[in-house]
Amino acid sequence: MDPGPDELWRLALEHSPVGMALVDLQGRPILVNRALCHMLGRDAEELRTKGFPEFTHPDDVEADLELFGQAIDGELDSYRMRKRYLHADGSIVWGDLSVAVLRDPDGAPQQMIAQVLDVTELERERRTLEAIFETVDVGLLLIDEEGRYARMNRRHAESMLMPFPDGHAGQAGQLGDVFDPDGNPMAREDMPSYRAWHGEEFDDLRLWVGSDPDQRSAWSISARSVREPDGELAGAALAYKNITDLMRALKVKDDFVASVSHELRTPLTSVLGHLELLTERPDLPPDIARQLAVVERNAFRLQTLVTDLLDVARAKEGSLSLTLDPLDLAMLVRDAVGAARPAADARAIRLACDVPEAIPLHADGHRLRQVVDNLISNAIKYTGREGSVSVTARVGEDEGIELVVSDTGMGIAEEDLPHIFDRFYRAGEAEAQHIPGTGLGLSIVRDIVEAHGGTLEVASTVGEGSEFTVRLSRR
Repeated sequence: MDPGPDELWRLALEHSPVGMALVDLQGRPILVNRALCHMLGRDAEELRTKGFPEFTHPDDVEADLELFGQAIDGELDSYRMRKRYLHADGSIVWGDLSVAVLRDPDGAPQQMIAQVLDVTELERERRTLEAIFETVDVGLLLIDEEGRYARMNRRHAESMLMPFPDGHAGQAGQLGDVFDPDGNPMAREDMPSYRAWHGEEFDDLRLWVGSDPDQRSAWSISARSVREPDGELAGAALAYKNITDLMRALKVKDDFVASVSHELRTPLTSVLGHLELLTERPDLPPDIARQLAVVERNAFRLQTLVTDLLDVARAKEGSLSLTLDPLDLAMLVRDAVGAARPAADARAIRLACDVPEAIPLHADGHRLRQVVDNLISNAIKYTGREGSVSVTARVGEDEGIELVVSDTGMGIAEEDLPHIFDRFYRAGEAEAQHIPGTGLGLSIVRDIVEAHGGTLEVASTVGEGSEFTVRLSRR
């Protein structure tokens, strides 16, 4: 015989993994399943005898009874709430409670069907994340798909007072006392919240906030998109970190570097001048001549370092000077390769040059020679014995010029790639192998290329080599 509806319901109740109960209008269980008994650590008889209010946390009883009364009075057909239950061992069990009213044909309530899902672990994780969200020393912001501020932590709420002293409307892209690194007011489409709302992801976006330039705070902002399972954009999460002390320290460091570099240049020029006079004397004993050659070589190296420091300081101030004249880039590259060949030969490195007969260009020849020299010397420095370095230059179909320096050297680790153009940055592998350098060369190369309106790109694979590409306009 097939089971009837009542028997099917009883079987479903008994074997459901979700806690279930049939409750009378006084809130006492008539039937309870095994899952609910296990959840609360009590047998069915105890639950039926005492009723749910006695197993509910005192702070949640009133809210539960109010909703229960509204359902009996016909104000609600069902309700749902998250509440705490008291386990037999004294622990707290968090339950997601859903209640539906069973009514007779006239609409009068007869019984309630209650389902309780144990969400204790989820609640514990939620509260842990909530504690982290509120205590981290980073401003956190959640934006919904409409660009509204859905949630922010205390740290971010406090930081909003400086850029928005008159209050914030809670909408992505709102303008306030927010400035880019150069001190210019930020446009709406450049605001981090606006960019994140439109699906852009970024790291370490820096800006200044505050109306008083002397009292502004610097912030580093990162953003990640929040998406639905189907990939649809559902909002964004942003993290704001105060880096005011770091930025001011960097400014002090840059000022110090510029000052020291200027002070060193004058006496160093004098030293080199007198060294040149000394080395030209015909009456020098051979041992003295060798010693002076060592001094002169290191003095020239020091002069190069001082020049690099000055170039970095000028680029930082936006005053890197260019003298634009007609020149032949192909000849410049050939000369640079020729000058670098002895260093390559000393390490048995094959140095190849592939350039056309001529590449007319209007640019600063001295500065571009710095670019080519730096890229070639770096390629040789980071390439092992019997490796190869290739330098090519060509004019593209769009009349743009492309200069490529590639090598078969150690390569650059993925985590180092975003930082190799930073001032004073040294890649981990270079440090580990004690390869000499100051971390200024590539920074200067980037500054010179950008001053010419060009771009500098790098592609690299650890153990296989690197390729640097400079793109310039012929104009």
